[in-house]
Amino acid sequence: MLIYAALGSSRPLSVSTTSTIAILTATQLGDAAAGSDRALLLGALAMLTLAVGAALLAAALLRLGFVANFISYPVLVGFKAGVGVVIIVDQVPKILGLHVQKGPFLHNVLAIVQGAPHTSWTTLAVGLATIAILLSVERLLPRGPAPLIAVAVGIGAMFLLALGSRGVQTVGRIPEGFPSIVLPNWGLLDDIWPAALGIALMSFTETVAAGRAFVAGDEPPPQPNRELLATGLANIGGALLGAMPAGGGTSQTAVNRLAGARTQVAALITAGVTLVTMLVLAPVVELIRRRRSPRWCSSTRAG
Repeated sequence: MLIYAALGSSRPLSVSTTSTIAILTATQLGDAAAGSDRALLLGALAMLTLAVGAALLAAALLRLGFVANFISYPVLVGFKAGVGVVIIVDQVPKILGLHVQKGPFLHNVLAIVQGAPHTSWTTLAVGLATIAILLSVERLLPRGPAPLIAVAVGIGAMFLLALGSRGVQTVGRIPEGFPSIVLPNWGLLDDIWPAALGIALMSFTETVAAGRAFVAGDEPPPQPNRELLATGLANIGGALLGAMPAGGGTSQTAVNRLAGARTQVAALITAGVTLVTMLVLAPVVELIRRRRSPRWCSSTRAG
């Protein structure tokens, strides 16, 4: 995030791991490092992220940003609409307190319908209360930090009302302190590089699509070759700290815009607050609720 803030051309774009990239990353690591211990898995992840960054950097040096010209406005509209629907379907099980085995879109919708009778009413009540807080704050205090207030109230409720004993689970243990340096496992490069090219293409596509979708009328459009350079170096830097491959994300960029972000100072603030959270606030954030894993679901549980 810090590297993109210094080099990127989009003012509001938030660069981190997106849901699409995370799914592709998990699939590749499952193939390349199945059954590995934590150290080997982190080495494989660092190698994958480094390879993605190298592919993006090579594309920038070859001036391949013109590929973005083939992304038309209807594609951008469809991209935003599709991402919105996918996000909704992904969030519904969480607010209902369900765990569904993820799959294709229609599979996920059917799983939600089948699991609806097993809704955790306590989890649903907490979710609806959170939504009510968000809407109320945005209406009564338009410039107030609605998400931050909602999270603070949720943490307080988990602690004071002992919601954990009523089936509302927390996010669990959050590691504290600075991330450690992670060395790539070069022995996996031959297995990883084809997937790295695909993830790099997805990263670039999402970055340009999100950047163009949220550009304001008085802002210059993103520069594709500069985006390749910025995201490439961001991935290379992130690889050494064990980060997953990253790109511009639609949902987090939308949050940036709604919060009033106009420059990459927003990314610097986000990175700073994240660092403070890692060093100081991790025990508090552990009290944030997560979705409940009911008895009806399969043995695979959500983390």
